[in-house]
Amino acid sequence: MPLAVLRRTAAPLGALALAVAAFAYVGRVDPNEPGHYPACPVLALTGLHCPGCGGLRSAHAVAHGDLVAAAGANALAVAAFAVALWWTARLLVAAVRGAPPPLPTVRSGHLWTVAALTAAFTVVRNTPAGAALLP
Repeated sequence: MPLAVLRRTAAPLGALALAVAAFAYVGRVDPNEPGHYPACPVLALTGLHCPGCGGLRSAHAVAHGDLVAAAGANALAVAAFAVALWWTARLLVAAVRGAPPPLPTVRSGHLWTVAALTAAFTVVRNTPAGAALLP
């Protein structure tokens, strides 16, 4: 691989390597066993599951290739993992081609949509109707 391509791909490959290392660690150190990770402070203080509750268990399941269990632990985290992987792939492809990195087009409507979906996910998972969304 030419040096110019290595330079262009260093950042996306570095981000990908960090993500793989994090998933490998969580895959080895099971968050389902108590004592390995701190408890969620929101759950401990309020008894309510925050949008991130179950995220480590979800990452552990993804690391083991169990996407059904990952979605059961935290479906919102699985969606975030997928978006992060997609965006990193876009950056890597652009770097290999020598194209400028794609800039995200984030409008206020996008942010409001993500905020509304996160809020709805949080509210629903803390009601009896959303018991399937609990980790």
